[in-house]
Amino acid sequence: MSRRRIGFWYRLAAVIAKPPLVVLFKRDWRGMEHIPADGGFITAVNHNSYIDPLSYAHFQYNTGRVPRFLAKDGLFKDGFVGKVMKGTGQIPVYRETTNALDAFRAAVDAIERGECVAFYPEGTLTRDPEMWPMTAKSGAARVALRTQCPVIPVAQWGANLALAPYSKKLNLFPRKKLQVLAGEPVDLSRFYGKEPTPEILREVTEEIMAAVTELLEEIRQEKAPETPYDPRKARLAQRRKAADQNGHGGSGNSTENTTEDSK
Repeated sequence: MSRRRIGFWYRLAAVIAKPPLVVLFKRDWRGMEHIPADGGFITAVNHNSYIDPLSYAHFQYNTGRVPRFLAKDGLFKDGFVGKVMKGTGQIPVYRETTNALDAFRAAVDAIERGECVAFYPEGTLTRDPEMWPMTAKSGAARVALRTQCPVIPVAQWGANLALAPYSKKLNLFPRKKLQVLAGEPVDLSRFYGKEPTPEILREVTEEIMAAVTELLEEIRQEKAPETPYDPRKARLAQRRKAADQNGHGGSGNSTENTTEDSK
């Protein structure tokens, strides 16, 4: 595959990052043949460790089609970090916009230029207790419908064993295996030309995440839960539980509450 779009800054980042990844981790990479050789496309990737972007980027760098990650636009301001972000062609997300699609206008432009844009559809590290992909946001679906580009599902596992979600404690030894598996493009053609209503966006997002989850099932040799973990529903359940506990916590009402609960 052509490396015409990698550029100096990405190559420099690879020179710095690849040696420790090679030394500290084993690799099991599959599905590189599904990464398009030409043209713009989206990759939709699960997210279960702060360091898994390095694992995924290493995998895709070796295909010759580097990923352009979405990042907060504030990271692109003056300074060394901003210079690196701009130099490696990362994609700023303008969160202040009132139009949801405009927030991804740079991603749309990159795809139309023939680039790969990497989405973590969950928007953050998974909160699923078993580290399966959780419910996702609609950004990847919006851009996919707008550009009608290929959407390549990618599942990864292993970085989370070295650095668990939301943890700061590295566990590098014994060496962990970084597994990355890319699948065939998700067929979204039946949604093309339809108004991107919330219902359509939800369906497209679920199609994409189902493909990612299926690949992760193959890696883990396990079956994922039928219903993805929904952090919003989990928070609501926690609030209801706390409210119930607070409502029953007063000593003056304990007998009354016990009586009511027994009815």
